[in-house]
Amino acid sequence: MKKNYYIFNSGRLRRLDNSLQFIKIKKEEEETPKESGPLVDVEMEEIGAPPDNDNPVSDPETPALQGQDMETITKEFQRPKEEKIYLPVEDIDSIYAFGELDFNSKVMNFLAQKGIIVHYFNYYGFYTGSFYPREALVSGMLLVNQVKHYMAPKKRLLIAIRIIEAAAWNILHNLKYYDARGKDLREFIQKIEELSGQLSKQASISALMGVEGNIREVYYRAFNTIIDQDIQFEKRVKHPPDNLINTMISFSNSIVYTTVLSEIYKTQLDPLVSFLHEPGERRFSLSLDIAEIFKPMLADRMIFSLLNKNQITEKSFEKELNYLYLKDEARKIIAKDFDERLKTTVRHKTLTRNVSYRQLIRLELYKLIKHLIGEKEYEGFKIWW
Repeated sequence: MKKNYYIFNSGRLRRLDNSLQFIKIKKEEEETPKESGPLVDVEMEEIGAPPDNDNPVSDPETPALQGQDMETITKEFQRPKEEKIYLPVEDIDSIYAFGELDFNSKVMNFLAQKGIIVHYFNYYGFYTGSFYPREALVSGMLLVNQVKHYMAPKKRLLIAIRIIEAAAWNILHNLKYYDARGKDLREFIQKIEELSGQLSKQASISALMGVEGNIREVYYRAFNTIIDQDIQFEKRVKHPPDNLINTMISFSNSIVYTTVLSEIYKTQLDPLVSFLHEPGERRFSLSLDIAEIFKPMLADRMIFSLLNKNQITEKSFEKELNYLYLKDEARKIIAKDFDERLKTTVRHKTLTRNVSYRQLIRLELYKLIKHLIGEKEYEGFKIWW
């Protein structure tokens, strides 16, 4: 089975023959007396800045500081240390870039040829976009049926209801799991069960989303009971997150979303045509639909576990930025835990064989395809173990 590769360092990705090479550049401080400061700071100085008379190379009469030679000296002072890492291209499923990743069109063509998606995250760890190669698996007939189901209000609503019903079931499964382990969550469970009973009665997508929003609101209020750390989490805030729980949710949900996108790429579904969320010009909205089903199992359970085991604490965030910024070490912990969860296997009750959590996502997409072509009515994934 192919693997996800998570790149947290900045560097260059290049094609080397029939493989990929990542060149990680780490700028190290030169061993000089403290008063001179780290030599890498030279790149921050303006050429016209007042000279530092304590530093002999800053003497205005030194010809090396004039014109083009300044750039040469700066590069010499930086002395970047390159570390080359080879990536087995046939082993790569997707690449998650959390650092500044530099590559050229030659690499892009190679990635497209191998069907490798690259997901990008910004400085704060928020998902910004993906390099999505031209789809190798296409079906005009499936695309027509996918669009027909979106355009027909009743057909679209049926799929949307099944998605939210599955998501609500999986949310309840989380609450019942922790309730059975000494957390008193009966009030939240009862309220969500009542709201879940209203889902199939909704006559529009907007009304359905309203009930779904109420379910999420109750669910998030239960977080303070589930999480052992003394963290007050009042409500879900996204743009931007306003505390460490919201930051963790946003970061984890982004990874679930991109994982679903990678799985959609391996099917004939179009990621731009969705049923619950409105298709947008700048997002793969079908990924948002399917991610709703798997967020409770993949993202939320991971958050509870990492916080309750104190693997992630307040120290994992930059307090000065209102806990908006996850430190690199914390991101690595989350990415590693998430990747291990994707590899976790369960005995499939229909296939009667072990399948990984990642394969469950792909199977969900196959079920949706069968529904769209009229082979079998869609039922969203519900945790059974």
